[in-house]
Amino acid sequence: MKYFGTDGFRGEAGKVLTADHAYKIGRYLGWYYGREKRGRIVIGKDTRRSSYMFEYALVAGIISSGSDAYLLHVTTTPSVAYVVRTDDFDCGVMVSASHNPYTDNGIKLMDSNGHKMSAAVESQIEDYIDGKTDPVPFAIGENIGVAIDYAIGRNRYIGFLISLATRSYKGKRIGLDCANGSTFNIAKSVFDALGAKTYVVGNEPNGLNINQNCGSTHIDNLVKLVKEKELDCGFAFDGDADRCIAVDETGQVIDGDYIIYICGTYLKKHGRLDGNHVVATIMANLGLFKALEKNGIEYDVTTVGDKYVNEDMVKNGYVLGGEQSGHIIFSKHATTGDGILTAIMIMEVIMEEKTSLHTLASGMKKYPQLLKNVKVTDKQAILDNPKVQECRKEIEEELQGNGRMLLRASGTEPVIRVMAEADTKDLCEKYVDQMVDVIEKEL
Repeated sequence: MKYFGTDGFRGEAGKVLTADHAYKIGRYLGWYYGREKRGRIVIGKDTRRSSYMFEYALVAGIISSGSDAYLLHVTTTPSVAYVVRTDDFDCGVMVSASHNPYTDNGIKLMDSNGHKMSAAVESQIEDYIDGKTDPVPFAIGENIGVAIDYAIGRNRYIGFLISLATRSYKGKRIGLDCANGSTFNIAKSVFDALGAKTYVVGNEPNGLNINQNCGSTHIDNLVKLVKEKELDCGFAFDGDADRCIAVDETGQVIDGDYIIYICGTYLKKHGRLDGNHVVATIMANLGLFKALEKNGIEYDVTTVGDKYVNEDMVKNGYVLGGEQSGHIIFSKHATTGDGILTAIMIMEVIMEEKTSLHTLASGMKKYPQLLKNVKVTDKQAILDNPKVQECRKEIEEELQGNGRMLLRASGTEPVIRVMAEADTKDLCEKYVDQMVDVIEKEL
């Protein structure tokens, strides 16, 4: 794929991803879903300054091709997925670059079931963008589409989240870091409605500060809030809220691996872990796999990307899967990672088990893990390089099964991710630096 990666079309706004790209995507979607009837396409966006530009360009493209555009305005990626499948839309579009800085933006496409758009359709859109297909006709007269305010869809999603809780959170003191992103006007209202006392940071977006030293990728803010206010727990989201990273009452970070362990063992205990399986990715900590095995839970391992986790879950009928980064999918409730939903599911375990988040996480011991990114021009050439492969093999042999060395090409950035797990942090540092040195010499 030329434009669409594992998480949509993403890049620097105005340079890699332009308003013209957005217009053409809208043009093709409007025509594609309006061939037999008037298409219905719902659009959401995050708080980036450029999100308005891309939203309006998409709308212009959609309605000029004869379909209708429904605007959720600033909202979360999972809310778009929810509205698409519950309100009978043909397609959903989210304007966001997730956890990236404000200078980037992206366009994520979803099908009528709220799943990520098929590669086949994305490929057709790419061909249209590049002028490889016949021009799409413009609608005329009464066939021109309309743009419709659909804030009611976002409100219905908020109601859905609140309905998932089986008990009041009264007496619980919860911290929230909204990353100056999509949850700034949603998360607090959900937890307030459930009875919790909430303390919020990262809820003053200005178009330029999304993910800036806040949110799930800068967890120190939430750790500080939880410890200073002596809260029961805290939850941090990323820019479009498809991720959640938690913090327990001691200030320990509870990442996606811990969340899969906590929720997986809870679901198994109550007979709700369909297939006795969870799904994780190759980046999951070895400690997760060992803890799952200890509790008699089986697991599938996919390549990185919640898209691939979801595909495995759908194929096999599993109910829980996710990534260390905080993309957690509860397939009984959602088709994509949903940060607020994940936070509610964690609270459900805390309330049901009548214990603390720290206690729930104590059954899993993580291996020290270190990840470094190396900027490259040709990711595949580095992965295939004989010297790089030889270095990797030597490190794996030295670890003797008590750790691992992982190399992965990023799906969204021009980098190779170098990750090591071992018994100690010093060993991780040694092996990562060793591998990075080899890669940099081969550039």
